[in-house]
Amino acid sequence: MSLDLHKYVVSVPDYPEKGIIFRDILPLMADGKAFKQATDEIVDYAKNKHVDMVVGPEARGFIVGCPVAYELGVGFAPARKKGKLPRPAISSSYDLEYGEATLQMENDSIKPGQRVLVVDDLLATGGTISATIDMVERMGGVVVGTAFIIELKDLNGRQKIADYDCKALMEY
Repeated sequence: MSLDLHKYVVSVPDYPEKGIIFRDILPLMADGKAFKQATDEIVDYAKNKHVDMVVGPEARGFIVGCPVAYELGVGFAPARKKGKLPRPAISSSYDLEYGEATLQMENDSIKPGQRVLVVDDLLATGGTISATIDMVERMGGVVVGTAFIIELKDLNGRQKIADYDCKALMEY
């Protein structure tokens, strides 16, 4: 029987600031059956895409992406916050509500022609995922899909990644 994953997401009003409703997926990750179902749903989405590598942005993209990569039998490459990688890296910056953020990937983490699934916990404005896609493509990777546990529809992030196949397990 399939679980209603919405029941494992806690809505926290006025966090991180007044007027924002934070969708907390930590209870979903803490429940073995719910986390397994979410992982399995993303794996099922990816199976026919012939994925060679999964990429996830820091930090929850690691938590979601690693079990997906494991189940697919492929590698995982992290997109880290600026300054966290020990070897030469490429960077991509994106706008935040109040400023800018930068992600980096080690410049040999994606091989030319590799088929890449980009995974994160949440699709909001699309900035993080757009920056991640930018780096994958600059290294010669082919983004064959994007997958998220949650999509915040009102923030229109899907518009930023409209050229890519997208799967969201839940929408708010």
